[in-house]
Amino acid sequence: MNSVFVVLAVLLSTSLSLRTDKQFWKDLAKQELEEALHTKWNLHTAKNVIMFIGDGMGPNTVTATRMYKGGESHRLAYEKFPHMGLLKTYSADKMVPDSACSATALFSGVKNNKDTIGVDASVKRGDCERSLLPEARLKSLAAEALDAGKSAGFVTTMRVTHATPGPLYAHSADRSWECDAFMPAGTEHCKDIARQLVEDEPGKNLNVILGGGRNGFLPSSAANAWSCARNDSRNLIEDYEKDKKDRGLKYSIVSNKTELETFDTDNTDYLLGIFADGHLSYEYQRNETDMPSLSDMVAAAIKVLRKNDNGYFLMVEGGNIDMAHHRGWAKVAIDESAEMEEAVKVALEMIDEENTLFIVTSDHTHTLSINGYPERGSNIFDIAGASTHDGINYTTLSYSTGGPDSFHFYVHTDDNNETTVGRRDPSKENTNDMLYNQVAGIRLIENSHGGGDVAIYAKGPHAHLFHNVHEQHYVYHAVMYAMTHSSTEHYYSSGCALFASVIMLTSIFMINIILTF
Repeated sequence: MNSVFVVLAVLLSTSLSLRTDKQFWKDLAKQELEEALHTKWNLHTAKNVIMFIGDGMGPNTVTATRMYKGGESHRLAYEKFPHMGLLKTYSADKMVPDSACSATALFSGVKNNKDTIGVDASVKRGDCERSLLPEARLKSLAAEALDAGKSAGFVTTMRVTHATPGPLYAHSADRSWECDAFMPAGTEHCKDIARQLVEDEPGKNLNVILGGGRNGFLPSSAANAWSCARNDSRNLIEDYEKDKKDRGLKYSIVSNKTELETFDTDNTDYLLGIFADGHLSYEYQRNETDMPSLSDMVAAAIKVLRKNDNGYFLMVEGGNIDMAHHRGWAKVAIDESAEMEEAVKVALEMIDEENTLFIVTSDHTHTLSINGYPERGSNIFDIAGASTHDGINYTTLSYSTGGPDSFHFYVHTDDNNETTVGRRDPSKENTNDMLYNQVAGIRLIENSHGGGDVAIYAKGPHAHLFHNVHEQHYVYHAVMYAMTHSSTEHYYSSGCALFASVIMLTSIFMINIILTF
């Protein structure tokens, strides 16, 4: 039944967005102007901070998600936030970053080298010795929150030891050192990332850890290129439990959706939930009776964290956006982005917006493009039209780089030994299939990241600090300021409040008159 309502809502939203009469455009502009004129700065201290990271969710992914959910004139929940800016995503050594260095910049306030976690740029990838030096190690927002007496935690659809959550608690010269099986010879005195999460500060003090990556915590021989395993025969989940018992802490360990929904919140200050051997399933493939959704995990996390009267810090990662983009599955990526917006809505319903700084952003872009001149209101996953060069159709979405399945070109040599290059016609394929590979211009092993700016959307205390084009590591410093500063001043000083109100009301009145004609 819910799916029927969703379809009806989308159809209604799309039909309204397809209006082209003069009054529609005037009303749309009037609404935006009134929102802008009523925007005020919240200068309270941010008791709580929630950061959503859409991994690989560049501006084109956001645009496509908007169209997917409601059409060109639709707005996603976080697109209604009053403040936003752009973040420059380059790292200390690369024009185009990975998630490890970009997450380190976001959470620790310093740009570092690609593929390194929680350390500064003096640490090159693989330099175990240098990563052990205290002066090379960075302190994250989660650690800062814990030191301030707040609670802290994270939720991810990835392995909990993966590149985005890792910088919250770990210091590693290589993002791939998630378990001891992936540690090369000569690095025995450096801890793998899973051990750092369970044994070291701030990892062992995190109040919420929810995601995947069970193999990295258990004795196993299942290590492969995409999934870690332990060679030291240790069970780190048991070690986590022992640590909490030894310290007399109230904790819960859950492993499926039912357990997540039924754990005793009142008697849980520390929650560990690992729901898959590797990454969590894509939302469209998720077993709803076993594996929790991102929204499920967010709701559970906030229930635990908000028990602390001093407040909390929560990071939420929609990581499967990135995973799908890497494989050239644009529809899966956009569906994952849509699911992350649902989790944003859940969080918004559970917070006090007056004391919670709420941020939605991304760590980096992908090479997704929105092409051609498709009709307004058309299916974002459909055909844009025929090429004016060769007459062959092409899709609205494409990638500049991609894996073998995204390379739709072929070479043909005829009987006269003349060679031509052709391209598959997507109109003869099901471009709406979840696993359809959009065409890519350059063939790689998989789609690469993009180096473009990403948007940051913010509301709550000091959200106005995000207001133009910022360095990515600026986010840490703005959040720290928001958590430690407050003012009794309003957006307008008290002496000018009445005058400002009159000016605002007059402006709105004049706008109404102008937009009527």
